[in-house]
Amino acid sequence: MRIASSHLATTIQGTLADGNTRLSRLMEQMSSGKRVIRPSDDPIASVRLRMIERDEVLLAQYRSNIGTLTNQLQRNETHLQGMLDTVMSAHDLLVWALDGANSTGDLNAMATTLGSLRDTLHVSANAMDSEGNYLFSGTLTGTAPIGYDPTLPVGSRYSFDGNDKRQQVVVGNGLTQSGNVSVDSLAEVLNRIDAALAVLQDPAADASDPAMRAILAAAEAAMGAGMDSLTAKMGELGGARNTIALLDDTHAAMQVGNAAATEQVAGLDVAEAYDRLTRHTVAIQATYQVYGRIMQLNPYDLL
Repeated sequence: MRIASSHLATTIQGTLADGNTRLSRLMEQMSSGKRVIRPSDDPIASVRLRMIERDEVLLAQYRSNIGTLTNQLQRNETHLQGMLDTVMSAHDLLVWALDGANSTGDLNAMATTLGSLRDTLHVSANAMDSEGNYLFSGTLTGTAPIGYDPTLPVGSRYSFDGNDKRQQVVVGNGLTQSGNVSVDSLAEVLNRIDAALAVLQDPAADASDPAMRAILAAAEAAMGAGMDSLTAKMGELGGARNTIALLDDTHAAMQVGNAAATEQVAGLDVAEAYDRLTRHTVAIQATYQVYGRIMQLNPYDLL
């Protein structure tokens, strides 16, 4: 059977082109270290990789949310600690003021310190973040949580103008964690301090006066309740931080698992790939040599 030279050339060129394509794809795989670069390389593996990638995107977002939430919880806890310290100082001062041995001068001097503590607590309760959002007003982040109206009677000038709703953050599949607490209890604390301040500032303040002592005792009790409330809120924030820290560790472990799964599905066996590269190279070289030998044949040389 005779084969036309043109047909032979076309066949050989097609074989070489196919071999070069396979060689190029193999070199691309070796360069990237991946067996699956495009869906056509392995359709089933490609589907599995897309699922892993989608899961990885979600895990990365969860961990980003957890990082942001952790910073928020730490910041809020720091502010609450400052408020707790202030209320504790006010409590200690009021306990001292209830000592019947204090003179009028002593009581008036205490008023100066108590007034400073009141103002500090008010400012701390209305703390804002870098974007101007109030930290402790619930979901009403544009409203100062503790309002003040100087036209109202002493003991009722401070009010809680926020709400106790929570700002929920997604930290896992179907899991959310709140990142805020409110300071609704501080309105009563500030009003009691304000009332105590009014009697301590009186030039005729008398440590043995039953009416004054009743006001101071009520303020001291309010400080105790305020400390309990702030301590509970700090405990809540600390518990939330521990919870999301454990959840973050879980997400990190899942990411490690995804990386291992990706390597198993799409990873390239370098030794096997090098062996294939050698075989492809040898096959292409042999094809070129055979084609060259055939093209050099001349039937007249056999006569």
